[in-house]
Amino acid sequence: MALTPVITEHWDDPELFTIDGYRRHGGYRALESAIHQDPDALIALVKDSGLRGRGGAGFPTGLKWSFVPQDGKPHYLVVNGDESEPGACKDIPIMLANPHSLVEGVIITSYAIRANHAFIYIRGEVPEAIRRVANAVREAREAGYIGKNILGSGFDLDVVVHAGAGAYICGEETALLDSLEGFRGQPRLKPPFPAVAGLYAAPTVINNVETICNIPYLVDRGVDWFRQFGTEKSPGFKVFAISGHVNRPGIYEAPLGITMRELLDYAGGMRDGREVKFWLPGGSSVPMLTADHLDLPLTYEDIAAAGSMLGTGTPMLFDDTVSVVKAVTRWLEFYKHESCGQCTPCREGTYFITGTLERFEEGHGTDREMDTLADLCGQISGRSFCALGDAAATPYPAAMKYFRDEFVAATSTPVDQQFDPAASYVFSGAIAR
Repeated sequence: MALTPVITEHWDDPELFTIDGYRRHGGYRALESAIHQDPDALIALVKDSGLRGRGGAGFPTGLKWSFVPQDGKPHYLVVNGDESEPGACKDIPIMLANPHSLVEGVIITSYAIRANHAFIYIRGEVPEAIRRVANAVREAREAGYIGKNILGSGFDLDVVVHAGAGAYICGEETALLDSLEGFRGQPRLKPPFPAVAGLYAAPTVINNVETICNIPYLVDRGVDWFRQFGTEKSPGFKVFAISGHVNRPGIYEAPLGITMRELLDYAGGMRDGREVKFWLPGGSSVPMLTADHLDLPLTYEDIAAAGSMLGTGTPMLFDDTVSVVKAVTRWLEFYKHESCGQCTPCREGTYFITGTLERFEEGHGTDREMDTLADLCGQISGRSFCALGDAAATPYPAAMKYFRDEFVAATSTPVDQQFDPAASYVFSGAIAR
């Protein structure tokens, strides 16, 4: 299957990040058409396209827009640019190379959902991306695309670029909203959902950077053009960021439905001629797969049927030099560190799981602790405020499914020195209650 550069098509133009460079390639043509259409027609167009969110969950974008009630309250658009999933690096390159596609998408989306204020929330550790997007917003405002009475349509819009403080939890949409409001970034209980009570308790649409960048191309070229890529349930193209033990890690834009084996060929194969041991389709928060899954179509439904998730679409591939036990332990240390501490399952669960995994990494695990870990993961999953707890409970069960022997090999401690997991069982029972 061939690559399909759309968002990345003109990245070789060194001036693409400027408004003049972007307009040379048709930039803002979609806005000039959309701004004089009925907003509901734009929502219907996005619905018909089948565009799904590119931030991880894959929720239908047009459907999310349609949830915003017409209740007289102000509406807000929030763009989630807090890309911080381990292994994920696609939104930041987009913002660096093609920021005006994001800005144009923000304006069209805001018009469609009748929002007069939009916020672009970008991770604070990437100041160059923040500068690029802020400069693109400034150029668009000077060109009359942002501000009062845009292109004579009567539509007003203000766009704010907000730098986050570097917390992984702020990638969760409701924690991001709290951060935007000036509070500590912690997830909110849902319902109410952001479409009804989001930023400042008003109806809010939250979309990923890549999702919004699709909008100008979709509006300009139409539903039929968009649906010629991908599959019926996962239409369109995707910016895949391939990393790990490959010869040419990087950005590859391809239709949804391409296989990992095909993407691996584009990435030059595995380093030193080695074989794939395991891989993750979309960052560390999705269950791992093995070489047996390389021919699976990379779609939301096919990856889900295999027991994982497409997630952010940023595959990480690992060869046979990697210890699964060590890899899972590193991921859990990250989740333990980044847990906001608000809910008990995630706060305490990541602590217990990480401590037990470290014993396996040192070769001191026990058979009973393998069962304890499985029980802990089962008690955390579905019981935390947000998906961080679920993400922390994901790596170990998947690793045990395919690489149980590596954990068995790490259980070498004599029985009389084995750790008594009773405390962990008491903890997991407390969660269950």
